[in-house]
Amino acid sequence: MTRASNASNTQGGPVVLSKEGLPEWLDPVVRAVETVQPLQLSRFLPPENGAGRQSAVLILFGEGERGPELLLMERASSLRSHAGQPSFPGGALDPEDGDPKADGPLRAALREAEEETGLDPSGVQLFGVLPRLYIPVSGFVVTPVLGWWREPSPVGVVDPNETARVFTVPVADLTDPGNRATTVHPSGHRGPAFLVESALVWGFTAGIIDRLFHYAGWERPWDREKQVPLDWRS
Repeated sequence: MTRASNASNTQGGPVVLSKEGLPEWLDPVVRAVETVQPLQLSRFLPPENGAGRQSAVLILFGEGERGPELLLMERASSLRSHAGQPSFPGGALDPEDGDPKADGPLRAALREAEEETGLDPSGVQLFGVLPRLYIPVSGFVVTPVLGWWREPSPVGVVDPNETARVFTVPVADLTDPGNRATTVHPSGHRGPAFLVESALVWGFTAGIIDRLFHYAGWERPWDREKQVPLDWRS
C-alpha cells in the first residue's frame, strides 16, 4: 500500500504506516525515525505508572514552491493553555480513536489535523512514529506521527476559537541559522526556537523539529547564545 489512510480510515478502518513511494529527500527523516531513542528527543518521558493523558500530533511534510515544508498552526490567543503558540496539529485521543498502543495515535493525529486545519486525511501517507514523550506542564503523553502530504488539500482555520492561523514553513527556513535562537522560559528552562513566518516556534514543537532535523542530518551550525524572549513581538 502507498496510502496510510483514506477518508473511511478515520471513521473506523485500519490506519497503517507505509514508506512506499516517499520522495528521496525524506530518506534521512525516515532513517532518523527508525533509529532515534526516546532520551535523544527529550528528557521528559511518560511516567512509568501510566499517568498522563494520551495524545498525538501530526508532523506533516509537504512540498511547496520553495521545496520541502512543514504544516504548522497557531493556537488562538483566547485559549487557557498554549495561547498563541505555534504547534503541530494534534490533541488528545478520543475513545473512538481506538487503542493508544496500536493505531489510536495515528487515527487521532489525522482526526485532529482535519478538525483543526481542514486537512483532507485521504491525501496523507503516514510513514513513521516517534517515541512517546511527556509534557509535564499539561500532563499529556504525546505520540508524534509523521506523514507525507502526498496529495495536498486546502487548509485554513476551521474554528477561530481554537486556531488563529494555519501555515506552512519551508524546511530551508527552519534550517537557516539566522532563524535559530534559544528561548529562556520564566522557569529557567532553555530550549531551541525558530523565528519563521512572523512566528516564534518554541517549546515542545521546536524541540521535536530541532532533534528530528539534527538526527536527519539537516541541522546547520547556529548561534546557541542568541536568545529571544517569549514575548518577542510585544
